[in-house]
Amino acid sequence: MFKELNPILHSQLRLAIISLLIGVKEADFTFLKEKTSATAGNLSVQLNKLKEAGYIELEKTFKNNYPLTTCRITPTGIKAFEEYIQTLKQYISPENEPKN
Repeated sequence: MFKELNPILHSQLRLAIISLLIGVKEADFTFLKEKTSATAGNLSVQLNKLKEAGYIELEKTFKNNYPLTTCRITPTGIKAFEEYIQTLKQYISPENEPKN
């Protein structure tokens, strides 16, 4: 039996955001926008969904009178990502599924 994939991380853009944050631990909005090729509006919506799930923290400040949003992955986000990857591996190689 296959375990359900995490619906929060199963979105392509949200998965891309978390994958980037796993590698850098912290990134600003512009960096994420450039790396994901997302529109500002869509990225903003997806960041808020990840924040509501407790997977990231958002810090909004100003730099040279311009708004600056910094994103950090939380321990909950790291755990959710690791579990998502493990579940995905079971889909790829079902013979490696843990026995209960």
